[in-house]
Amino acid sequence: MRVILAEDSTLLREGLVRLLVEEGHEVLAALPDAESLLRETEERRPDIVVADIRMPPTHTDEGLRAAVAIRESCPETGVLVLSQHVERAYAARLLAAGAERVGYLLKDRVAQVEEFLDALDRIHAGGAAIDPEVVRHLVVRTAHSDPLTRLTPRERTVIEALVEGLTNAAIANRLHISQSSVEKNLNAVFDKLELSHAEGYSRRILAVLRYLES
Repeated sequence: MRVILAEDSTLLREGLVRLLVEEGHEVLAALPDAESLLRETEERRPDIVVADIRMPPTHTDEGLRAAVAIRESCPETGVLVLSQHVERAYAARLLAAGAERVGYLLKDRVAQVEEFLDALDRIHAGGAAIDPEVVRHLVVRTAHSDPLTRLTPRERTVIEALVEGLTNAAIANRLHISQSSVEKNLNAVFDKLELSHAEGYSRRILAVLRYLES
C-alpha cells in the first residue's frame, strides 16, 4: 500500500519507514508536522496515513485534527493515529465520521510488529483497528452507564471485540464460538442499544459510536 507518515520523533519516524519498506509498502512521505501531512495527503492521495496525535507546534491535538480533516476531505484514504496514552475523547472524535478505514493505536503497540501491520491491513481493507487497551479503558469508564449495563458478559465481550475492529469471523476465532453465536450476540447488543434498521446506516458503526459516547 501507499503510505504517508507524520511523526515528530525522528527515531520512530525512521523506524516506521524502514519497517514499511521492508514489508513491501511504498512510503510516499515521512513528515514531522501536521501541516505538511495535510498538504501531502491532498496532493498525493495515499492509501493510508499514519499520524501521531500530538505534533508541533503545540504538541496537543494537531495530528488528530489533521486526521479528522483527512477523513472528511479524502474518505478513500485510511487513517491510523498513534497516541502515547489512552485519550477517550480523541477516540470518539476520530470515529465520529464512522468506523471505516480508521484506527487508533497506542505507540507501545507499534513495537508489536505483527499487530501493527495487521491494523494497517484491516484499515486498508475498509475496517477499523482500535487498540485493546483503549477498549479496556472505555469499559472502565462506561461500567455504570446505560444502556451498556443491560449487556450480558458475553455480549460485552463481543462488542469490545467489535470496537477493536474485528470481523465476525475474527471474533468467533478469538472467543472460540461459532459465527452464528457471534451474530446472535451482536443482534442482542443492537437491540439493547436500541439501534434501528434504518436504511443507509450500519448498526455495527452505530454500536461502536454508542459505546464510545456512553
